[in-house]
Amino acid sequence: MSSVDATASYLLSSQDNPALAAPAWLQDNLGTLVGVPLRILLIVLGAMLVRVLAKRAITRVVERVLQNGGDEPRRSTRGPAVLQRDTSRADERREQRARTIGSVLSSIVTIVIAVMGLAMVLDQIGIALGPLLASAGVVGLAIGFGAQSLVADYLAGMLIMVEDQYGVGDSVDLGEAVGEVEHVGLRLTQVRDLNGGLWHIRNGEIMRVRNDSQEWARAVLDVSVAYDSNLETVFDVLEETGLALRKNPDFKDVLLEDPSVWGVQSLSPDGVVVRLVVKTAPLKQWAITRELRRRVKDALDDAGIEMPFPQRTVWVRGGENADAEGDRPSIPAGR
Repeated sequence: MSSVDATASYLLSSQDNPALAAPAWLQDNLGTLVGVPLRILLIVLGAMLVRVLAKRAITRVVERVLQNGGDEPRRSTRGPAVLQRDTSRADERREQRARTIGSVLSSIVTIVIAVMGLAMVLDQIGIALGPLLASAGVVGLAIGFGAQSLVADYLAGMLIMVEDQYGVGDSVDLGEAVGEVEHVGLRLTQVRDLNGGLWHIRNGEIMRVRNDSQEWARAVLDVSVAYDSNLETVFDVLEETGLALRKNPDFKDVLLEDPSVWGVQSLSPDGVVVRLVVKTAPLKQWAITRELRRRVKDALDDAGIEMPFPQRTVWVRGGENADAEGDRPSIPAGR
């Protein structure tokens, strides 16, 4: 019994002042009528105080993450326009992740504190927690078996945000869903494909991610030339075309380095395939590839280098007037 309960019992049971004496039932239950509500009030106030302190700590951590992200040094290899766009997009994604994770942590802390406070209040009232916890454990086990996929989705969503696998505006390949990310949630990811369809993918079902939007990208152009072409001349034409594109004011901020000719990629039935590559800003590789393809076509035409076309040999089988030596090949198709 607390000191408050002992003092109250002493006052009520005092024999010196009969006017202050209370009925016997009030003397017997004074500890319950005064002490239990007081302890419940202290538990509620303590839980509220802990929740306020926890939310303040989470908010401070989120603000520190945002502040540290804004103070990170930026890369100097990109042009100012591309750098500004990438910086604003990265800051937006960082803020989104921090706010979402902070909200989730705040909700978890609130639920944990509320459950603990409720258990302490029930203990003060006199309700046995053993059977209650056992029943809750059985119910929780049943719910866990039924909602394990939902739990997996939420855990995967948390990891996606913490690890920054992708964010809104990124171009990703999630298997069947390929396109631009429009929304990243704890349970679902929404991707808009090239045809305008909106894909809803559960985070727990995402096994691998290809992100074409982080840090940098690479434009790859395979050029096929005829077998009788001079490869050294082809290499020079491709390299000069790439350097001219790099020096163009409209593209100098997009290309992060000089284009490079990697050499002969393959020997196809119709010609020699030569590969030209260049590192670009994220999401710019497709536009650069299209522009390079147009410029390379014009440059090869100006240099007199033939781009091959399918070549086939057609064999003509004769009847009674067939040559004694057998069938003869005709002129190759396309010539």
